[in-house]
Amino acid sequence: MLLQKDLNPALNTVTAYGEGFLEINQVRYDSTICFSPEGPVRHLELRAAADIDAALLQGLIGLEPAARDPLAFLDDEVSVPERPADAPEVLLIGTGRRQIFLRPEVLRPLLTLGIGVEIMTTQAAARTYNILMSEERHVLALLLPGDASS
Repeated sequence: MLLQKDLNPALNTVTAYGEGFLEINQVRYDSTICFSPEGPVRHLELRAAADIDAALLQGLIGLEPAARDPLAFLDDEVSVPERPADAPEVLLIGTGRRQIFLRPEVLRPLLTLGIGVEIMTTQAAARTYNILMSEERHVLALLLPGDASS
């Protein structure tokens, strides 16, 4: 399905999607990709939503996993890592043809930092990304191909 007729070559825009592919700025991708309005489109070695873990999501937003102190539970304060300056407002995760929710412990580190996470089908995530991008929102999309399975 063609999504976008007019292109701003300075911004990554989802221009089409179909069974097993996505098109960003009229360039076809047949694998899982991650991108924001500006910057490169990154290929990821993910085959299914079940392969997404907290470390991957933290790496995508530029958050280094904190070393856990085994005695940290003794402290009164819970340490929350610092949010990266260029962290997105929202992370859109497209899980293929079906919406597949991720476990809460996978999402918790991002939610703790105030980063919204929305999980939906890849087609819905592609459309939502274009809307948020056109509103100049700082959004990051992680999209599995349309034929991805759990």
